Amino acid sequence: MKKSIYALGLAVISLASCKTESTPVDYAVVTGKIKNASSTELIIASFSNRKAIDTVTIAADGTFTDTIANPKGHYAVINDKNRTDIYLEEGFNIALNADATDFNKSIVITGNGSTENSFFKAKKEKEATFKSDTNPYTLDEAAFKEEMTSQKKALNSLVDNTESLTEAFKTTQKNDNNYSYLVNLSNYERYHQHYAKKPEFKVSDNFLAELDAIDITNDKDFSNSSAYKSLVTAHYSKIATKKAEKDSISFDLAMLKTVAPIESDAIRNGLLKDAIFGITITDKLDEYYNTFISASTDEEINKTVKDYYTKLKAVEKGNPSPKFVGYENHAGGKTSLEDLKGKYVYIDVWATWCGPCLAEIPALKETEEAYHNKNIEFVSISVDRPDAYNKWKQMVVDKELGGIQLIADNNFESDFIQDYVIQGIPKFILLDTEGNIVNANAPRPSDPKLKEVLNSLL
Repeated sequence: MKKSIYALGLAVISLASCKTESTPVDYAVVTGKIKNASSTELIIASFSNRKAIDTVTIAADGTFTDTIANPKGHYAVINDKNRTDIYLEEGFNIALNADATDFNKSIVITGNGSTENSFFKAKKEKEATFKSDTNPYTLDEAAFKEEMTSQKKALNSLVDNTESLTEAFKTTQKNDNNYSYLVNLSNYERYHQHYAKKPEFKVSDNFLAELDAIDITNDKDFSNSSAYKSLVTAHYSKIATKKAEKDSISFDLAMLKTVAPIESDAIRNGLLKDAIFGITITDKLDEYYNTFISASTDEEINKTVKDYYTKLKAVEKGNPSPKFVGYENHAGGKTSLEDLKGKYVYIDVWATWCGPCLAEIPALKETEEAYHNKNIEFVSISVDRPDAYNKWKQMVVDKELGGIQLIADNNFESDFIQDYVIQGIPKFILLDTEGNIVNANAPRPSDPKLKEVLNSLL
C-alpha cells in the first residue's frame, strides 16, 4: 500500500513538473469561414506595409485556419477585394466568420482575443465620430488643443468602459492614445500652414511643451504603439537633418549614423528596418552598407540588406545595365533595351497611381523638348498592374506624354525592376550609348542637376 502511494506521489510530482516546464505559447491561431468567397486565397498581411505574412487556402466549404508566430500587433485579412483588420497576441485563438457578399457588415469574431478585437472595432467607430465639416487643423492653437484633448479623453473613456480588458492592455491603449495626441500636436504647425493657408505660421513657444516629457528609450511602447514610434522617428530625424547639413551627406546616410549609437536593440533595429530602402538610392553604397551592418543586430534584416547590396553592386556606374526585353510600346509593337543601343537612355520608372511620378511629368516633358534633337532617348516604363492597363493607355494620351512609353511585363516583379532593386518610384536611370550604367539613381527631371549631367554627356 505504501508502495502504491509512493508511486502515485511520483506521478503527481511528474505532472507538476511537466506543467511548470511547458513551453510558452508564442503564436496565435486564426480560423474561420467565409461564405460566397470569390477567391480561394486568403492573405494575412502586415497592417502597416501590407506585406503578406501568410497565404491560406479557403476550403470548398469556406473554412480556413492559420497559425501566426510571434504575432503581437495588427494584421490585414484580405480575400479578393474584401479586407478587414484584426489584432493578435500570443495565445489568441480567434474565429473570423463573414459573408463575402457583404463582408464588413457580416464579420463576426469570436474566441480568445475577441474582446480586444471588438474594442478596436469600437475604437475605429469612435474615431469616425471625430470627423466633422471643420478640419481641426484650420483651428487656432487653443481650439485645436482643446479638440485633441477632448478626443483623447473620449478614447480613454472607451478603454475604461470596455469590459474584460486586462489592466496591461488598458495601460498600453491609454499610452497609445496619449502618443497619438502628441503626434497631432507635432503635426499642427505644418498642417495649419497648409490648410489655413498661412505658410509663415509658427506655433507659440509653449505649444509643444508636452513633447519634452517623452521618454524616447521605451522599448515596450516602441513595439506596441505606432504613434510612439512616429515620435521617436521624428526625434532622430531632426538630429539626422542637422547632421546631414553639417557633414554634407545625404539624409539617409545621416539617419543611419544617428541611429547606430542607440543602446536599445529594439529601437535601433526598428529604426534601421525603416531605413533599409535607403540603400537602394544612396550614392555611397559601401559606406551605407557597412554602417547598417555594423549597427544592426537583426539577422533577418541583415540578410535582406546583404542581398540588396549584392544586387546593387551589379548596377553601379560603368556596369552593363540589366536588360528588358519585349516591353509593350504604347505606340505599337514591342521594345527592348537592345533596340536603343547607340543612344544615351534616360529611363523613368513610374505608375499611374504614383503622385510624385505625376508631379515630375511637366519637367520631364520640358526636358524631352530641350534635348529633342540630341542623341538621347527618354523612356518611361510603367509598373502598373494589369487591372490598370487601360488607365495607363489613356493617361499617356490625356497627358500627351512624349518619349518612348512602355509598360513592364510583370509590374514590380519584372526582372528589370528587380535587378535594379527598385523599391520606390519614381526612379530614374541614365545609361550610355553602349548600354552601360551612368547613374542608377539619376537626378529627377525637376532637379537642375539633370541638365548639368546631360550637357556634360551630349
